[in-house]
Amino acid sequence: MALLMTGCVAGPDYRVPDVAIANRPGVTQALLGGRNDGVVPAPLSPHWWHLYKDARLDAFVAEALATNTDLRTAEANLGRVDALVGEAEAARTLTTDVSGQTTGSRIGGPTRFLPAPFSYALGMNVSYPLDLAGGIRRAIEEARDQSEAAQAARDQVRVIVAATVTRNYARVCADGVALAAARHVVAVQRATLDVALRMTSEGRSTRFDSERARTATFASEAAIPDILADQKTALFALAAVMGRIPSDYPRDLEACTTIPSLALPLPVGDGAALLMRRPDIRKAERLFAAATAGIGVAEADLYPQVSLGGSVGSTTSITHALTLSSFGLSVGPLVSWSFPNRVLANARIAQAGAEAHVALGTFDGTILFALKQTETALSAYMRTRERLEDLERAANSADKASGAAETLQRFGRTPFLDVLKAQANYADAQARLSSARIELVDRQIDLFQALGGGWE
Repeated sequence: MALLMTGCVAGPDYRVPDVAIANRPGVTQALLGGRNDGVVPAPLSPHWWHLYKDARLDAFVAEALATNTDLRTAEANLGRVDALVGEAEAARTLTTDVSGQTTGSRIGGPTRFLPAPFSYALGMNVSYPLDLAGGIRRAIEEARDQSEAAQAARDQVRVIVAATVTRNYARVCADGVALAAARHVVAVQRATLDVALRMTSEGRSTRFDSERARTATFASEAAIPDILADQKTALFALAAVMGRIPSDYPRDLEACTTIPSLALPLPVGDGAALLMRRPDIRKAERLFAAATAGIGVAEADLYPQVSLGGSVGSTTSITHALTLSSFGLSVGPLVSWSFPNRVLANARIAQAGAEAHVALGTFDGTILFALKQTETALSAYMRTRERLEDLERAANSADKASGAAETLQRFGRTPFLDVLKAQANYADAQARLSSARIELVDRQIDLFQALGGGWE
């Protein structure tokens, strides 16, 4: 019976079912948002942050990938799961145990001091599991799948770390640009305030005009502390993701006034590349494979566990210790079968099957989420690009209008109130433009993160 069972493996062999989302035709096609201007269906660069061509950003990402605490935790967890693979593989190796015993007996009761005869027993047992039902093989398969899932989870942390570094780096620089723009607006409004005060003292303007100019100046100055606070927040976040304490944030970055930008259209690939690249999809698929192997582990309990075993030992009195006549040897199969508790085994099989269905649902859901997230990020990126172009044109027009109003006012051809209105429009346009620039970089990084690159 043991020989007839050789080669049989309990449980189903793993494959992605035909009904799975991953096998639907449209999943692997071009992304819907990949047909717009500003993106191309070219493969995503593994180190996508290099597309910004910023050596300082590259150095920060490299440091974070080497020192981030979340990554260290993920690496340690991967090491733990790899050790479980070794534990599962050890189940199909030789098992040995050695025993020894010495006994003495006395006849006649405790009051008679007769010499006590001593004897000993030494033995060693060796067994090797045949794994005829394949339970050990399925357990090893399950452990390896879980190890690959843990690796994908580690890769997902790398994606998040790279995106977080790039996002906070860009925000620091964008805040630097916003700060410069705000200070320029304040400088213009202060110059206007000086003119208003001089005209009021000369009787050519009213106190109402000078106070309105003072109010506009103070309002613009009030925006600067918020920008500085936002920049500090991004600097502290950048330090944390790089494994630094807050006081060790990169101080040289405070002077950054150049927002990272892409010179070329953003490469997004297609659906097939997305499924293979995103770590969360790989993790869900590997956990589904592990759950499928778990069915085989449970089904193997329905069959006898057969091992080849042998033992050698010596048992006799101390006076004849280790003589040839004292040794014994036995070799033969050892059969272990938890029969007739088939109810328990079937319950475990049903549980494993349900877990596999849950894992398949998670796998399908992860793919749908990845496609939705990517298409949403593409759409948001395109809309932000269009909005930024409109705001740039509006800011240029507001700048020209402000300058023209100042010129006309100097020659007495327009009221001072028009100058204040033009400058207020210019300040508002600059604030909205700075916000849109920050938003554009955020949308770019959202898209890169949705595409799942950066772990390679």
